[in-house]
Amino acid sequence: MATRYVLLPTDDGRELIGTVPAEVEVGVWNGTGDLPEAARATGFWVPPFLSGSQLSSAVTQMSDLQVVQLLSAGADAYVGRIPEHVMLCDARGVHTSSTSEWVLAVLLAALRDIPRFVRAQEAHKWDQSRTDELAGKRALIVGAGAIGDGIRSRLLPFDVDVTMVARTPRDGVHSVDELPTLLPDADIVVVIVPLTDATRGLADAKFFAAMQDGALFINGARGPVADTEALAAEVLSGRLRAALDVTDPEPLPAEHPLWDAEGLLLTPHVGGAVPGFPRRAFGLVGEQIRRWAAGEPLINAVVDGY
Repeated sequence: MATRYVLLPTDDGRELIGTVPAEVEVGVWNGTGDLPEAARATGFWVPPFLSGSQLSSAVTQMSDLQVVQLLSAGADAYVGRIPEHVMLCDARGVHTSSTSEWVLAVLLAALRDIPRFVRAQEAHKWDQSRTDELAGKRALIVGAGAIGDGIRSRLLPFDVDVTMVARTPRDGVHSVDELPTLLPDADIVVVIVPLTDATRGLADAKFFAAMQDGALFINGARGPVADTEALAAEVLSGRLRAALDVTDPEPLPAEHPLWDAEGLLLTPHVGGAVPGFPRRAFGLVGEQIRRWAAGEPLINAVVDGY
């Protein structure tokens, strides 16, 4: 049987992918320097983080490439840069637990005023006062994929009324077209959608204006999903609160006014940066490699940008 070549971005991925068929030869390229000559026969590639030009150059040199398997749930950096005959697959499901935990963490921190108490501790000040609570809140989750479902399952035990929204409505899930009527009733709005042409700027000035006074906006998706200027205007005025793991631009410039917004909790795109990520991500890669080698259908194929 002919040898089938797989290219991984890290050495530790070799062990984490598990057992692969005998005809599969696994190589490693971390994206530094030129693509190795031996890697040009790659049929299944798990890319490291590359710039657009690096990605295009590497893909052009891989004449036998059939599959690009990402380690991220978001595929926006790759859509349109992969030849049409090459299947692009994302890592949907890999970030469900970690990103859901991040949402729950910042949600509780924001409502229970943890940042204020941390500042008081640093100042050696006993700042005893009442905070808000999560119980009884109405949450609107915009994005009903694996992570959205993970967030929902974690909120329900906290006595939260959860409403789900997606591009395509289905049983128990509202259409994104219904947002104008759903936003005013939500105490918490979580955006967890992929970045596509349809979602870029989804949370714009009209979106924020429809939210009730004092509501909390959480973005754990991609920065450009929200209009930064419109969001900043609402948060700096004190009308809305926000918790962000992503910004546009990213990193957020040091002089940006959002840094000083009292109602903002900001983390530097770390929602998925946890110790269990490599195991889950390369576990998926291993499953995909075995499917590919056996001629079986792959999962998580990217269609229409996600």
